[in-house]
Amino acid sequence: MIDQYIRYIESGRRYSSRTAVIYRDALEAFFSFVYQEYPKEQVAAHINDEQIRQALTVRMVRGYIAYSLERGESPVTVNLHLSALSSFCQYLMREGVMDSNPVRKVPRPKQPARLPAFFTEKSLESYFEMKGVGSEEAPLSSRDFHFHRNVMIILLLYSTGMRRAELSSLRRGDFDRARHIFRIVGKGDKMREIPVPDSVCREILLYLKRITEDFPQCESDAFFLTDTGKEITPDFVNKIVHEEFDGLDFLSGKKSPHVLRHSFATHLLNNGADLNSIKEVLGHSSLAATQVYTHNSFEQLKKTYLTAHPRAKNGGKNEH
Repeated sequence: MIDQYIRYIESGRRYSSRTAVIYRDALEAFFSFVYQEYPKEQVAAHINDEQIRQALTVRMVRGYIAYSLERGESPVTVNLHLSALSSFCQYLMREGVMDSNPVRKVPRPKQPARLPAFFTEKSLESYFEMKGVGSEEAPLSSRDFHFHRNVMIILLLYSTGMRRAELSSLRRGDFDRARHIFRIVGKGDKMREIPVPDSVCREILLYLKRITEDFPQCESDAFFLTDTGKEITPDFVNKIVHEEFDGLDFLSGKKSPHVLRHSFATHLLNNGADLNSIKEVLGHSSLAATQVYTHNSFEQLKKTYLTAHPRAKNGGKNEH
């Protein structure tokens, strides 16, 4: 049944292969806790549907939470496992194996609020200026393809807020030259449109021209290609972000495609964009997922106040 469920989320729900691996690991960890006579790697092959149903009770789920926390698992990891278990229970209800979802009846461990990491506007502008984005004297198209493509990857991640998987699967036809938008198929096969600033559109058009000139024999319509003309992968996007940002003192903290997505959303909010618009552009299914960026915006406001407001600078004492 576990194998059937994993096939279902991969093909029916279109979950990523990485998510499928994480969910399988979570289910095997739970059932090996219940049926300790089987090693984790073998438990899925040894238990039947009735054993699965008997294991999924409120008492067992509570016990698994306590066991995991005692072993030093973080609340984040435990909650991820509970999400996998809950999803599995929903699947079993759909298949008529279970009547209810016991995971929903169990309180989840509290986890500390973690604000999304982001780069400052100034630091990213410094990067693009250093690379010559928008420069008439040394345009990107005058550099070699490796340089040009890498900077375009960073530029699109920051200018559109795309996920790394969305960027790596981007096709040239996804860019609407007339309307200056990207059409993106995101999580759950949801289509959304992302507007692109005119300055970025100009860079995109130069890059697309470069692709056709440098790879005239390439049959793929992928937006981004490797140095040898092959389609890129999500891991390749990670590699490029590190290649571009590692060693730059003005770009501190974690460096990943998702941090650029966070930066995109935070900077939009700081500059007056409303949450609903940001939600649509990011492809979030609920506003709650977008509201986390208000905390970053508030922190920026607080920092500005503490460094600029007279009452904050002099400790609240009026100077005459």
